[in-house]
Amino acid sequence: MKTKLTKIMMSFLAFACALVCLAVTMAPGTSATARAAADGGRVCSVHMLRGLYLWTFDGYTNFGGNFVPTAVLQGLQFNGDGTTLNTFGTVNIGGTIVFDVTGVVGSYTVAPDCTGTLSITGGPNFNIYVGPGAQKVWTIQSSPTPASTGVSVGTLTRLPE
Repeated sequence: MKTKLTKIMMSFLAFACALVCLAVTMAPGTSATARAAADGGRVCSVHMLRGLYLWTFDGYTNFGGNFVPTAVLQGLQFNGDGTTLNTFGTVNIGGTIVFDVTGVVGSYTVAPDCTGTLSITGGPNFNIYVGPGAQKVWTIQSSPTPASTGVSVGTLTRLPE
């Protein structure tokens, strides 16, 4: 009788340990959709970014071996399919207007947890966060190109249609 009770208790203990191990293993692998659903039920996608946004950002650019202030003002059209078009824009590096960015295209991603990426063709890449209702998007430069080495942060604000 004692042996049978010991076997039952050991089996239960082994089963409980297995469940705990499974739960610990699964927790870090929780999907972005599940995390977003747990965070107020908001789930994001590329489709929510649609329309014209005013993008302002500033930072510093390595220009001739020195980091100089950089400011950008541009209109960025999100097409709702992961592609963008700069409808207007100007880049100012160190007080000098460097170039007009009108017509430049790019691409973007948006994960269910509202984080994503924005890549400007021939320019830097950004990590993004899409705010509620996609009214605002925050950016931080994440992987600059050799031609635009620097750091910047900015905000995209949806313009009325």
